[in-house]
Amino acid sequence: MIKLALIDVDGTLHGPGGVPECAWEAAARARRAGIHLSLATGRPSAGVSLDYAKLIDPGGLHIFHQGAAVVTAAGVPVYSVPLPQKAFHGLVDLSRSSALPLEVYTAEGGFYVERYSRDLDNHGDLLQVVIEHADLQSRWFSETVIRLQWVVRETPAWARVRRVIDRAYLDQLSWHVGTSPATPGVVYASLLRHDAGKLAAARWLAGKMGIDFSQVAMIGDGENDLELIRAAGLGIAMGNAPESVKRTAARVVASVESCGLGEALDWIIELSTG
Repeated sequence: MIKLALIDVDGTLHGPGGVPECAWEAAARARRAGIHLSLATGRPSAGVSLDYAKLIDPGGLHIFHQGAAVVTAAGVPVYSVPLPQKAFHGLVDLSRSSALPLEVYTAEGGFYVERYSRDLDNHGDLLQVVIEHADLQSRWFSETVIRLQWVVRETPAWARVRRVIDRAYLDQLSWHVGTSPATPGVVYASLLRHDAGKLAAARWLAGKMGIDFSQVAMIGDGENDLELIRAAGLGIAMGNAPESVKRTAARVVASVESCGLGEALDWIIELSTG
């Protein structure tokens, strides 16, 4: 019996045409069947992503920032993995000296930058989040900083910065690097604390809810979902997932635009109530 279903956003809930209406309908059926739903995404806990959380399960807890934070559907943090203070300040200084745009995210939903770029503005539009201009160093003292992210292209300047970070900071932090079909050529390179991740956050969430991890399902499509798909009681891959993800899953459903999420949730309902 599955009591909690974790749902990735990009490529699982949200596809090229947005979120299919059938996904919301299936989510409502799952809630009526007594199954708890939670987002488990690399997206920030703000903007349209937080709107999705409210629609998926308004009374639930949701995993954002690749597992660095768990928040309510209203955006209130209940679990977070703060970045080390010394590393944070050093990386902000590195960003300033390299003139590369850096995003700072906080558990409270803050999204801050010092330097704008067209790619960064496009990222804000994609997330439907208002980006605030601020002294990044001051963020540490007023909010819980959980994630740094460079929005860059593969240039010699970025390669130099990446080498510096690899030498100086990877004893405490881990890279989470991705791209989006909506912004071709742009690299989203995040740094989180080593012990932050979707799986760690999901285990914390299940414990908080009193649910055994064998009663947790994960529905996803990306390499960053693999660890959780493998560890959950039930792992489901979307039809648009790469072969490495499909091979790991217990079941492969249709693609996001063909309502694969609805298929997955209906199967979970059948397994849990049939």
